[in-house]
Amino acid sequence: MQPNNRILIVCNRVPFPLKDGGALAMYAMIKGLHNARYQVYVLAMNTTRHKVAATDLPTLFREIAGFEMVDFDNELRLLPLLKNYLFGHKPQHAERFYTKAFEQKLIDCIAKIQPDIIQLESIYLSEYEPAIRQATKAILIQRLHNIEAEIWQRLARETPHFLKRMYLKNLAKRISKYELAVWNEFDALITISKSDTVFINSRNSPTPLLTLPYGIDVSKPINDIIPEPIRAYHIGAMDWQPNVDAMEWMRDEIVPSICRLIPDFAFQFAGRNMPQSMLSYQSDSFCCVGEVDDAEAFMANKNILIVPLRSGSGIRVKTLEAMATQKVVISTDIGMQGIEAVDKVHFLKANSPQDFADALVWYSRHPEAMAQIAQNAFHLIQTQYNSLRLIQSYQEFVKELS
Repeated sequence: MQPNNRILIVCNRVPFPLKDGGALAMYAMIKGLHNARYQVYVLAMNTTRHKVAATDLPTLFREIAGFEMVDFDNELRLLPLLKNYLFGHKPQHAERFYTKAFEQKLIDCIAKIQPDIIQLESIYLSEYEPAIRQATKAILIQRLHNIEAEIWQRLARETPHFLKRMYLKNLAKRISKYELAVWNEFDALITISKSDTVFINSRNSPTPLLTLPYGIDVSKPINDIIPEPIRAYHIGAMDWQPNVDAMEWMRDEIVPSICRLIPDFAFQFAGRNMPQSMLSYQSDSFCCVGEVDDAEAFMANKNILIVPLRSGSGIRVKTLEAMATQKVVISTDIGMQGIEAVDKVHFLKANSPQDFADALVWYSRHPEAMAQIAQNAFHLIQTQYNSLRLIQSYQEFVKELS
């Protein structure tokens, strides 16, 4: 049995269904560690915002050493939000993910499991760090899916409403201060992108740090390249504000610019927790299909992923998956943040509506070059985002912490 074999992973939501980047990233980590013969235990909040029935869970959660989910009310309510804004110091997000009941459940799990490593899958779970320290001497790791403050800073810049912008700026400032403080409370940090690692290093955090991108199973069969006609799509959780902003920008400015050059352009987008207002977006050029039961089936006959993100942080799992199946990606700089990809080598960069239109015209006129870009992207996934190699890096990192 390898050292540090027992790992307790604490999730701020059940990592299922696999329809958004957060769930995919947590699930991939659990599966990778299980396949590497770790004894993996998972304690997950079954939140009101991402409620999952036990009967819907995949077999992986029955195969690992232990899995338990705890009902957790994390609904956003106006009165606590105002109270936090007027009198609080911590970000309201941190308060929403802390209860004494869940803290006690976590302590009970630690006593029963006696883990060698405890890994928290959200910065807001840091609220439980003091209690964990009192309960165990296990190595305590914080896995950062993104730099949270960056998300809210960018959202504030893109928000036209004055009062909302003021609130978002205040929230971003609190989150930034919170992140800087809690990074130093852990034995190690794991980031999903190199850009996040660079950011943390620039803040002089002394905590050992590992960059561990989302791992892709490169043994899966890949799709045949479909050069034409253009079938463009986007998929992502629509309870994440950057995705909502991206689709509104797509509807209002990007699609009209594209249609002036490509009149028969057609774009579809899907995602869980789709706002009711977006379900009415139904036209030949811009169509909302809502939440899909099978994301892979939705993407199968499409050849271009469009990522018009103007805010957000971390790494886009759906972008990596598109590259792994040899789809062409057209994205903003922010959309490709954290992915070691080069413009016109692995993807096409577009930061304005006209850029997106020009990229699609170029795509239609250079099918051989686009096929090469898709193949280059697939090779990048094979070499840099191979799940087996990444778990080996994790093992070496943990060994050094012992």
